[in-house]
Amino acid sequence: MSEAYITRIAKFLPNESVSNDEMEEYLGFINGKPSKSKAIVLRNNGIKARYYALRKDGTLTHTNAEMAAEAVKGLFAKNPAEIEEMDLLSCATSSPDQLMPSHGSMVHGYLPESGPVEVVSPSGVCCAGMHAFKYAYMLVKLGEKEKAVACASERLSTVLRASQFEEEVQQLLKLEQNPYLSFEKDFLRWMLSDGAGAFLVEPNPNSEGISLKIDWIEGCSYANEEEACMYMGADKTADGSLKSYKDYPAEEINDHSVFSIKQDVKLLGEKIVKLGFAKFLEIMNKKGMSMDDVTYFLPHLSSYFFESKIETFFKENGIDVPKHKWYTNLVTKGNVGAASIYMMLEEVFNSGALKKGEKILLAVPESSRFSYMFCMLTVV
Repeated sequence: MSEAYITRIAKFLPNESVSNDEMEEYLGFINGKPSKSKAIVLRNNGIKARYYALRKDGTLTHTNAEMAAEAVKGLFAKNPAEIEEMDLLSCATSSPDQLMPSHGSMVHGYLPESGPVEVVSPSGVCCAGMHAFKYAYMLVKLGEKEKAVACASERLSTVLRASQFEEEVQQLLKLEQNPYLSFEKDFLRWMLSDGAGAFLVEPNPNSEGISLKIDWIEGCSYANEEEACMYMGADKTADGSLKSYKDYPAEEINDHSVFSIKQDVKLLGEKIVKLGFAKFLEIMNKKGMSMDDVTYFLPHLSSYFFESKIETFFKENGIDVPKHKWYTNLVTKGNVGAASIYMMLEEVFNSGALKKGEKILLAVPESSRFSYMFCMLTVV
């Protein structure tokens, strides 16, 4: 089999950085009042800035597919004509602009200069970006593709706006109940961000500068054991199952904000680190590796709250991962879902700090129904 290398990484961030104080100027005030949970959530998640594909007046500036296409174009910025050589476009998101056509097809539609190309669209949430990457990796390894692009993008700001919850608030007012959003809906409004990232995967490393050899990519789902923890386009019933938006009368979809993104915070705290990192230890043992072999550890975090949880898990298992090995950009970019790991690796790859022989570990937990992806890279 061929080897497979990440030879270039690019990202695209829409508009200007949005500070914590500005968030409700973009997303709006629920029932005209500041959020009760915003300060608590921001204090715990540690995020100071994020990006939105919209303006303060609500005007949308980019679709999800447009942002993904801009990230892909960034891979070929030095020689735009080279995009004609792209032979795979593997695109992931948890927030496509439409149910059909596929997200990947829509991204390809913004790349007319690329010509006809194989397109695939892995679905999911945070792990979807890694699934898109693994598909590109496998096809290059098999010798079927020579210039494969994997990309991941999110545009969730539009479902976080106050207008999305107005019908539910009005229903609560009619019932004389407190017209504030439940915490499971308000929680994620202060964590999510928009943007896109892309990898170029090739069978040979760069002749100049560095590349990242893809040693392995491993994943695992616990959906057979655990109920949904984060969901959208559905509501959770008393027995823990999900009721699809397709099964609601049209008027109830708005009344219950069914298309809002929701998080079972209690289930998240109990399970997200314990399940995934136990599996990670199994994978490392199988590979005959330890954290001592890792130079840089890049965990996708939805909140800095979980950094200490991972650290505690490592220490309880006799593993010491000093802070200088950790890297995350959550504080400045927010949680960009499937695209977060692309943006983190882009900053490390283009930092000028990497040295040949160093190893980079990527860890991507997904709370939706507890899935995990891990990847080891070697700087060459």
